[in-house]
Amino acid sequence: MSLNFHPVAKIQDLPPGTCQSIEFQDHGIALFNVEGVIYALDNTCPHAGGPLGEGFVEGNLVECPWHGWKFDIKTGVCQKNPSPSWNVPCYKVQVVDGIIHIAPPTPENRQL
Repeated sequence: MSLNFHPVAKIQDLPPGTCQSIEFQDHGIALFNVEGVIYALDNTCPHAGGPLGEGFVEGNLVECPWHGWKFDIKTGVCQKNPSPSWNVPCYKVQVVDGIIHIAPPTPENRQL
């Protein structure tokens, strides 16, 4: 299956060590820049629904701003409770000519 990537943000608006919440096709997505590599997770913390894209980035972890749960930005794995039911879906990302593109959120392209 071929994925369709869509532009969602400019790389210049997401400096290394930062995150950003965006809406794309009625889904909340959290974008992260970890040492120049862009990652995308579902924006909703599974604990209480906090916006991960407004969280605190430290290395490759994001801390939910509501209750402090931490997730690995690269894998979506919850650090507090590594049970798969607490992991956050990841989305495929491409950067082309300074523009961040993601594949639309579907069950097929969510990476857990």
